Amino acid sequence: MTERNVVPIRPPAPLASVQGTLALDLQPRHDPPELAGGPDPRPWADVISIEAPRRRGLEQWACRYTQAAVEIVGGDRPVTQLLRWSSREVYVDLERRAQLVARAGRHQAGQGRVQPVRPKVLGVHTCFLARDLVEVSAHVRYGERSRALAARFVEVQQRWCCTALEFA
Repeated sequence: MTERNVVPIRPPAPLASVQGTLALDLQPRHDPPELAGGPDPRPWADVISIEAPRRRGLEQWACRYTQAAVEIVGGDRPVTQLLRWSSREVYVDLERRAQLVARAGRHQAGQGRVQPVRPKVLGVHTCFLARDLVEVSAHVRYGERSRALAARFVEVQQRWCCTALEFA
């Protein structure tokens, strides 16, 4: 059979040099990014203005809370350690996650098992929505893998309480 007898189903389309790529400007930027009203002096994005000592205190506390939460899920701590600082929904979810991981790993939840790699919270970022309401994102490193946690904390009777906790 010769090529003259072959009928193409579709006529060939010319390929563009940027087909399948994003149109990105890959030139380096030399100026810092600016907002519409000029440069933002704050390195965070709060809805309301919060004084630095309050922010630092909450960031340190949120880091400890998320570290405890990932250790609970991994089986290193009992879930009861976060009872005072968690809403009922968050507490029940942490307990359920710890049980699922324990069942999959054939160990007892919260018994301080020896893990080859322990999770480590590398950093937290806060966004104050009100003086008594803050959302937190945390970067957790587990060996060579990274995970993210998102949490919402509400101040109740001069104590922060986690009302939402999402693992990603």
